[in-house]
Amino acid sequence: MQLSTKHLLGIKDLTPQDISTILSTATEFKGVLQRQIKKVPSLRDITIVNLFYENSTRTRISFELAEKRLSADTINFTASGSSAAKGETLLDTVNNILSMKVDMVVMRHSASGAPHFLAKHIPAAIVNAGDGINEHPTQALLDAFSIKESLGTLEGKKVVLIGDIMHSRVALSNIYLLNKMGAEVMVAGPPTLIPKYIAEALNVKVEYNLKKALQWCDVANVLRIQLERQNQVLFSSLREYNLAYGVSKKLLDSLNKEIVVMHPGPINRGVELDSDVADGTHSIILQQVENGVAVRMAVLYLLSGAKPTAN
Repeated sequence: MQLSTKHLLGIKDLTPQDISTILSTATEFKGVLQRQIKKVPSLRDITIVNLFYENSTRTRISFELAEKRLSADTINFTASGSSAAKGETLLDTVNNILSMKVDMVVMRHSASGAPHFLAKHIPAAIVNAGDGINEHPTQALLDAFSIKESLGTLEGKKVVLIGDIMHSRVALSNIYLLNKMGAEVMVAGPPTLIPKYIAEALNVKVEYNLKKALQWCDVANVLRIQLERQNQVLFSSLREYNLAYGVSKKLLDSLNKEIVVMHPGPINRGVELDSDVADGTHSIILQQVENGVAVRMAVLYLLSGAKPTAN
């Protein structure tokens, strides 16, 4: 099995067949993770550098674990304690790393387009682990895998993304993926956090009333309020936000249906999601975390061009 692209820069660049291939490969690797010995030699001769210019405990650990489960050699690079903090350019840093004969680069950067820049200048395969407010493709893939695992299919399912759509690379990657795979997509939240062009540009429904959005959907993917990316006040207070757009157990109990609740993490408990929902029966948040390792194993394996050794 092969992908149509050498890199994973964004969901925008993948075909529906690519997405299906990644999800089916992830199913096989999830089986590996259930075994007593959770390691396969698939990437034994592959060297991967994790190049993180932006803090991310969850995504970095998930990629590191995926790499170790595949038996890859890994190098971890964080910008805060590196030459990058001393003024070295991105291309200089990567060329120095590539001189160590690295095969793949997993990269997170605060600048949108940074992985695309690298892909044009270096021969290694690039995996985008989040770039600015552009995309976070492996998060969308693990979200899709988790929905499919819970509901059997993506096609025809109604998924609402709730919260800070304006600043969310998770939202953009999810929208691209769900549209490609035949799901119906809605975004919900305060008008100040939803781009005005989004309905026409990205083929989504827009809803400003949370209860109506939840009544419509099969799956609610609740997004974190990204205060660090907001350079102006876009709602009155976190308390006010919670009252209008926080997903509570009382609200879910008032619906005449069961829905699946997701969150890419980290959760602002008591803001976008109450604890009794995050930890409740509707939630598949812990499954998302587990599935993230299997999905990232699938992506690394498929981009490496390695011969099948998973079984």
